[in-house]
Amino acid sequence: MNDYDMARQLAQVMLKVEPTPTREIIQEKVRVVLSMLGSQRNHAVEVDEEKLVRELQSLFNTWIGIGTILDNQEDHIHWLPDRNSEIIWDFWDRYRRYLEEEKGWAPATIDSVDRLTNSVLERLEDPQRPGAWDRRGMVVGQVQSGKTANYTGLICKAVDAGYKLIIVLAGMQNSLRSQTQLRLDEGFLGFDSQVNRAFDRGNSFLGVGKIPIGKWLVANSATSSANNGDFNRRVVNSFGVHPGGKDPLLLVVKKNKSILTNLFKWALSVRGIVHEESGRKIVRDVPILIIDDEADNASINTNPLQFDESGNLEEDHEISAINKLIRQLLYSFEKSAYVGYTATPFANIFIYPDVTTPECGEDLFPRSFIINLPTPSNYIGPAQVFGLDVDQTSSLEASEGLPIIRLVDDHESWMPNKHKKDHVPDYLPWSLKKAIRAFILACAMRMARGQENEHNSMLVHVTRYANVQSEVTEQVRDELASLKRRLRYGDGNALDQVLREFEQLWTRDFLPTTQAISDTQLQPVSWEEVKPLLKQVVSKIQVKKINGTAKDVLDYWEYKNGLSVIAIGGNKLSRGLTLEGLTVSYYLRASKMYDTLMQMGRWFGYRPGYLDVCRLYTTDDLVEWYKHITIASEELRQEFDYMADSGGTPEDFGLKVRTHPQGLMITGANKMKTGTKMELSFAGSISETTIFYKDNQINQRNFEATEELLKNLGAYIERENDNYIWKKVSFAQIIDFLSGYESHPKSRVAKTSLLTQYIKAQRPLNELVSWTVILISSQRPKNRASIAGYGVGLIERQQADSSTAEYRLKKSRLLSPTDEWLDLPQPTRDAILDETRHLRELAGKPPSSSKTPNGKVIRSKRLPRNGLLLLYPLDPAEIESDFPVIGFAVSFPNSPTARRIEYQVNNVYWEQEFGEI
Repeated sequence: MNDYDMARQLAQVMLKVEPTPTREIIQEKVRVVLSMLGSQRNHAVEVDEEKLVRELQSLFNTWIGIGTILDNQEDHIHWLPDRNSEIIWDFWDRYRRYLEEEKGWAPATIDSVDRLTNSVLERLEDPQRPGAWDRRGMVVGQVQSGKTANYTGLICKAVDAGYKLIIVLAGMQNSLRSQTQLRLDEGFLGFDSQVNRAFDRGNSFLGVGKIPIGKWLVANSATSSANNGDFNRRVVNSFGVHPGGKDPLLLVVKKNKSILTNLFKWALSVRGIVHEESGRKIVRDVPILIIDDEADNASINTNPLQFDESGNLEEDHEISAINKLIRQLLYSFEKSAYVGYTATPFANIFIYPDVTTPECGEDLFPRSFIINLPTPSNYIGPAQVFGLDVDQTSSLEASEGLPIIRLVDDHESWMPNKHKKDHVPDYLPWSLKKAIRAFILACAMRMARGQENEHNSMLVHVTRYANVQSEVTEQVRDELASLKRRLRYGDGNALDQVLREFEQLWTRDFLPTTQAISDTQLQPVSWEEVKPLLKQVVSKIQVKKINGTAKDVLDYWEYKNGLSVIAIGGNKLSRGLTLEGLTVSYYLRASKMYDTLMQMGRWFGYRPGYLDVCRLYTTDDLVEWYKHITIASEELRQEFDYMADSGGTPEDFGLKVRTHPQGLMITGANKMKTGTKMELSFAGSISETTIFYKDNQINQRNFEATEELLKNLGAYIERENDNYIWKKVSFAQIIDFLSGYESHPKSRVAKTSLLTQYIKAQRPLNELVSWTVILISSQRPKNRASIAGYGVGLIERQQADSSTAEYRLKKSRLLSPTDEWLDLPQPTRDAILDETRHLRELAGKPPSSSKTPNGKVIRSKRLPRNGLLLLYPLDPAEIESDFPVIGFAVSFPNSPTARRIEYQVNNVYWEQEFGEI
């Protein structure tokens, strides 16, 4: 251990007693530690005091929430509190020390892992519980937020409690499986599984294995971290480990049909007995825990469900191979627990919980629990990168994105959006050349900050075709080689030219970005410090092609002094695989599927001490899609927190999301585009038009339908903020308006035919029979108009793309947050803000004085019999129309008796909306 790490450890121990240490206290403890170490060694220790103070400041000022949980306690026996004191938590205690001493984790973050892994473990069954039992759960965290560390902690605790067989399903690529095994070698096994899969005192110890605890902790692995170290029956049989032996057994396997088939057969061959009643083979008295990493990837049954006329599942229903094998594996163990981990749970929530087959048992719906992991304050996620625009949301607080996005608009001739597998890209665009220079500068800045032994990665993700990736790899290698030569020898006799290029990028980009980011860990660096390091850092950089056909691997562990790499790839880099020290991303691959987009975001995660050198080079379209998906994901989490606070179950949440108008938008098309009939409920939701015709005649008809409604309403009741308000409007008048309004066919959540169908379905229940209608008027308009004799300020909403045939709102939302409570009295509004603040606390977010109300809370306060229709006259100047474009939003109250309406999703819908996926 070097002087710096030793000083950090000792300072952390001293600072533990301080609840929230100030910079002055941290500085004082650091000086005490450095003096103490100097006395012990009879010389001054070489530690950058300022860097250490900044790192400790960041560590001890990290806050994290408590997480929220949806629970179903059916057939569950509470056990952990009773057994807690008798369990010897050796594996967990060793792992906790490893996180603190070796990884330098913030105390608050380690405490959170401890608390949350307990929450998961206590919702599994006691491994000592007799008889048959089965638990299914899911843990949802942000992309690159530390889910692996969380389930490593869970594995440690599960083994301490008595689980004997742990299977981790780790993606579909060898590289990802190998990376996951290595993490578990470090965090759980404590030895290098490539050297020896079974525990032996002569093993090559690493990670937790180097933590002195005074005893040997024995666990074996039937797989290794080698690229070809996946499950193999012959290899496993050769060293005699089997499920249910004296020592715990770990298997880290790919989601691969052949691998899982062999694993399933092996388990039954070595421990299987015939079940007395069913006659099928089962494994008895071996409690199994299956961790499904990236549980939404490959684990979902993507085949359409087939039902008979009575609504029962057809017996010959065909199940996707991976889904079938996971279910068979669980079904064959009498005592089983399954926990899926994912950042994008959309498809998992869409699993129907009632689907069971005699061969496979039930599907993988997380019926027992869903846990929403809180994210530490030092996590850099979608909301931090892209920001949250207040105009885009009805219930989320506005925030600015980080100044690290650089727009790319010169790539089309080099890499067209739609290209074929034999495409040959021409010259590298300047934007990619600039990104490579930015990566070199980032490496130099990190070296100047004392991070010379840390890994540095750049991602280039521009095509899914391996052949095209090979072409790009050679082009990037050529560009890097050119820069190496120029930095070493100059351009002819002029070394200054290439240095001027880097200095210009430094002055115009890096310096202002560092100044714009508020982060105590960012140590100021001057050009004079960076300049002499450029030649050194560029000589370390390698270019690697990472795909299924390439031999290159991201072998970070082989580089003790840090690997600097430009990784070029496609799907292999899109999911799960961690790029250590990722600073620069050049990303052009387009997908409009929410789960795919989020998983492609390798730039999310933790960037201690180098956030300011991170860059995302991408297109304006992708930035807009990411902003849109960020809102949708945050609102889904907010919906989860709201339901958890109300005592909901996973099945309640699944039904809510499956029937929500936004539901289809947040699910991978390959899991949903099957022509399946879906049910829809608008209860507790907001439906608004965000896409309109540019057809003048249609806009005129919608304008006239609005005028007719307002004239029939008579005089308005009141005005607020220039808005006109009518109350106690009849059900029939709302139906007449919606029937006369022509919504755009791509308007997913505001289709007037579905809205009228739902409103009519609620009428027999005496719901949605009395309405408030509000004509919204801008208080600071550029232009005004008269609608049914009422003067209004026209609302400005920018279109996303003026070249398209439709008028799509750029910010994807029509209404402003407070519009939804215009029909409610002030005391109710005050109560809504109080509950909004409570939900923020529940989600672990810092207190806020914001007056932005939570839309879901607003709808919960409106009586089921009352609906709200908001009318928005949009300024036609945006699309050069003769009439104001009328948009509307319908706010539906919660309803415990809401009826669901049926509709069908087909391939045509997906192709029209999303194109080729």
